[in-house]
Amino acid sequence: MFEKEIKNYLQKQGYEHMNLKAVMFDMDGILFDSMKNHAYSWHQAMKKYGMDLPYEEAYEYEGRTGASTIDIVCQKQFGREATDEEKKNIYKTKTEEFNKCPKAERMPGAWEVLQKIKTDKLFPMVITGSGQITLLERLNRNFPNMFKKDLMITAFDVQYGKPNPEPYLMGLKKGKLKAQEAIIIENAPLGIEAGVAAGVFTIAVNTGPLPDQTLLDKGANLLFHSMQNFCDNWELILQSMKKS
Repeated sequence: MFEKEIKNYLQKQGYEHMNLKAVMFDMDGILFDSMKNHAYSWHQAMKKYGMDLPYEEAYEYEGRTGASTIDIVCQKQFGREATDEEKKNIYKTKTEEFNKCPKAERMPGAWEVLQKIKTDKLFPMVITGSGQITLLERLNRNFPNMFKKDLMITAFDVQYGKPNPEPYLMGLKKGKLKAQEAIIIENAPLGIEAGVAAGVFTIAVNTGPLPDQTLLDKGANLLFHSMQNFCDNWELILQSMKKS
């Protein structure tokens, strides 16, 4: 069913076949239904410092480091980069606003597809722009025995962040993987751009308000409309890759 997309990817990258070993997951908007909280807290934080960041625009910046997001908004509205002090204060306010939000539930279908991936003897990884200190504990509580600390990339590990391919290239290195041995599951335009630039087969799951075409224009190889939809099609995806 998905053979055409996989074949097109292999031809474009110059790979002979897929040899899937790992699945790389973004976190917010993929594993957790948390992006609405991030969009709200960014909007509130920017407003307190005299800037406007509409909710939908916050989705467009998902995957960037906090400092990068602040710089972009400051450039757009004041024509300059944010100072280090501004970055520190705005991100602190954003974190405080985020912590006031209701706890994000895990995304429907995420736990189920992770169980399938483990059953298929593949290993899952988390590649996120998040800088949450309690990230590993939160993942272990919601997805017990699924993720290993030494197979995670967070905001603390990278210099550039998405859309730069650095996070996914680091993920390949940590997992001792070639590009054709992994796939990426992303909901953010910048994350998709990063995955494609890293040469990895990238699946978009559109869990936010952006049009499908926005994600496809960034080069997504496949697109699903929910993690449950992705989960329901997992067996067909895997079967198609084994045929490649």
